Amino acid sequence: MNIVVVGAQWGDEGKGKLIDILSKDVDITVRYQGGSNAGHTVIVGTEHYVFHLLPSAILRKGKVCVIGNGVVVDPKALLEEIDSLKKRGIRISPQQLKIAVNSHIVMPYHRSLDGLREKMREHKIGTTGRGIGPCYADKVTRCGIRMVDLLNPRVFENKLKDNLREKNEYFKKVFNQGGFHFDEIYDEYMGYARRLKPYVCDTALYVNAEIARKKSVLFEGAQGAFLDIDFGTYPFVTSSNTMVGGVASGSGVAPVKIHKVIAAVKAYTTRVGEGPFPTEFDAKMDNEIRAKGKEFGATTGRPRRCGWFDSVLVRYAATVGGFNELAIMKLDVLDELKTIKLCKAYKYKGKTFKDYSHDYEVVCQAKPVYEEMPGWQTPLGKIRDFRKLPSQARDYINRMEELVGVPIKYISIGSERDEIIVR
Repeated sequence: MNIVVVGAQWGDEGKGKLIDILSKDVDITVRYQGGSNAGHTVIVGTEHYVFHLLPSAILRKGKVCVIGNGVVVDPKALLEEIDSLKKRGIRISPQQLKIAVNSHIVMPYHRSLDGLREKMREHKIGTTGRGIGPCYADKVTRCGIRMVDLLNPRVFENKLKDNLREKNEYFKKVFNQGGFHFDEIYDEYMGYARRLKPYVCDTALYVNAEIARKKSVLFEGAQGAFLDIDFGTYPFVTSSNTMVGGVASGSGVAPVKIHKVIAAVKAYTTRVGEGPFPTEFDAKMDNEIRAKGKEFGATTGRPRRCGWFDSVLVRYAATVGGFNELAIMKLDVLDELKTIKLCKAYKYKGKTFKDYSHDYEVVCQAKPVYEEMPGWQTPLGKIRDFRKLPSQARDYINRMEELVGVPIKYISIGSERDEIIVR
């Protein structure tokens, strides 16, 4: 069976843990979009791992991990991840990791552009500054440098010179900044090419051939539904298709070969950076839940904004994403609350919205319509059977299921691998 795991909110839903659990039963895990702006956290015993480009299944022995063509690869960041794992006793072989030959490369000028553009904006997006957006922009404007180009010194030289001719003029005339030197970048990236070459192949051919051999594949999404470039809270989004539709274009595997979609969703809601957030807590509650849930960005370290569960958002994501199952993450963070709220609609100018609106003014100014439920006020961490959860916790889960319209299969009640309930 081939499964997709996506986030159904604004990212940071706990996909890393879910993917880590599911990956033990599949042969191959494929990352299909995003870049080093993603952050997936996995806790194994006392060991804490954060992945930005490597699929989190890399910790599973005998499993193959693939970085698909829809990912924009920062070679420096990727090699730092590989080297970091090596220092911890985990060696990554070309048999275990495969990188798409047609994936695009993040260059130094992409990172600079990312930061400079953000500084100039009056309404800031909250970018991570990792160069992801400018890299995707070059891909679309057909001046990007791909992994296959990096591995051919003559092609890389010509493309880099061409790009620097344009980019340096842009830095000088728009930002009043000095440009980049060809020799420095060329030498640096040729070093990356030598180290990455053994891992590079046509991953679309590889994955499809393995599927034909009845191997199972897990497709790992980064970020979340409302950071999707098409369906998210635009312009406060990422630069790729985070939804299920991104799997086919980002991996080269046809939609008919996908059998199940599982969406990770927090028992509450968080988002990093700027943008509308209808169910956001007040400052006091925000600080309390952030501290309890350790809500700080795995990539940037920025504090996450926190709020009540928003079924309007998740229901829309489920419609567009075709979710078969939900995984509710971090339910234990709500253990101490006397009362818990769920948003079931929005109100704006006297009108009730039960469906998510793409109108920027509506989503920014709408007031959530809540229903309140009693909390359970007892620790859940040791429970492994849904029937043994407090009745209030079961009622909360069942109500979330009703509002979203998708069955809830997994319930995470802690950060460890085994702290999960499977219904």
